[in-house]
Amino acid sequence: MSYAIIETGGKQLRVEPGRYYDIELLHVEESASHTIDKVLLIHHEDEISVGQPFIEGATVEGTVMQHRRGKKILVYKMRPKKKTRKKRGHRQELTRFMIDSINFNGTTIEAPKAETVVEDSAAEEE
Repeated sequence: MSYAIIETGGKQLRVEPGRYYDIELLHVEESASHTIDKVLLIHHEDEISVGQPFIEGATVEGTVMQHRRGKKILVYKMRPKKKTRKKRGHRQELTRFMIDSINFNGTTIEAPKAETVVEDSAAEEE
């Protein structure tokens, strides 16, 4: 299983090809491709490449699936004996990002293709 650790939106995230992740808002149109070049670590076939801080020439390519908002968080502040209360809510703006491939050293790591099962029509007739 190959994966990479990237930095986006001030956070570090472990990503694998063929999976989607909710990351900080990217100002990119939906269904457009986007490349992230802040790759910190790549693990591929028992080989680990670590950057200092980033791996030179390594990129993670993906497609923006949709823009959404995260779960609502309530922030409640109260000062006892002062009759002061504040209640606020917050919803984080997120982007659902599908990882298409991880590229480094001229190697491209893509998601494994799903195997299609072809049934024999002769077996169905019996």
